[in-house]
Amino acid sequence: MYVCLCNGLTDTQIKGAIAAGAGRTHDVYAACGCRAQCGGCTASILCILRTPATAGAAGAEARA
Repeated sequence: MYVCLCNGLTDTQIKGAIAAGAGRTHDVYAACGCRAQCGGCTASILCILRTPATAGAAGAEARA
């Protein structure tokens, strides 16, 4: 599902960036090779970041 229409980012891409170690919205955009445009997706990205299944992936990377 598209989360960011400005950059064409999907939830799968965002979860992939989180699994690769992105821990903040800025990190997610950077990992996907883009920047925040209108900011409308920031809350959705934060929600994905804070979801236990995806947050655990980022935390595991940070501890490794």
